[in-house]
Amino acid sequence: MLTFHELYDTYAQDVYRFAYWLAGDPADAEDITSETFIRAWVSFDATRTETLKAYLLKIARNTYLQQLRKRKKQTRLEDVHADPNPGPEKLTEARAELSMVRELLQSLPEIDRAAFVLRVQHDLPYDEIARVLQLSVGAAKVKVHRIRKRLLMARMGKETV
Repeated sequence: MLTFHELYDTYAQDVYRFAYWLAGDPADAEDITSETFIRAWVSFDATRTETLKAYLLKIARNTYLQQLRKRKKQTRLEDVHADPNPGPEKLTEARAELSMVRELLQSLPEIDRAAFVLRVQHDLPYDEIARVLQLSVGAAKVKVHRIRKRLLMARMGKETV
């Protein structure tokens, strides 16, 4: 009587090679091989030992075909509706950058900070900023420009806050 280990040791390489050529994937070939030996061992009494190799290869082929049929029934989920929210890394980067901008803005005089916020956050034209802060239009433009330049330099790492 043939033991399971003897059966496996004798035919495992042949079954794996056959399964690999059918499936084209090493992981699938391993699954097919293990399933083949389980099925063969369960119905071992019904097999004729002189055709054991052919019987094992037939089981391997049927297992492969069964896997194909199952995969056809399954559909791949498409990532059509990807999460529009940024991931954790982007959120961390954004928070760090926002913190750096806040620190820089807080280190500036109030009038400079007000000019920048009115232009960037509230999208006011320079003439209205000048009127609100009681500055000339040119002075309002210079203040906003200088802050933008400092933020750019800080972002590039050339200036520490």
